[in-house]
Amino acid sequence: MSVLEDWMSAVCRELGLERGDIDRDLVLDLARDVAHGVARPGAPLTAYLLGLAVGRGVPARDAAARLTEMAEAWGAGPAADAG
Repeated sequence: MSVLEDWMSAVCRELGLERGDIDRDLVLDLARDVAHGVARPGAPLTAYLLGLAVGRGVPARDAAARLTEMAEAWGAGPAADAG
């Protein structure tokens, strides 16, 4: 097991989450896209907001796809994402 896998398993145990419920690649890909398309500090904050949305019932893949689209378009300016 890698250090990251060990960490994720420990965090899941601590928070009472099932390890299989976590889509690591989905979150890491989103964080990468936000870090490169918006700003590095936006990556963990966006991952947190994704978690809040998923906790409220928004499908993770749908939310991540929309956030990735937003991050990729961000260079065109926030107004491009309105509507």
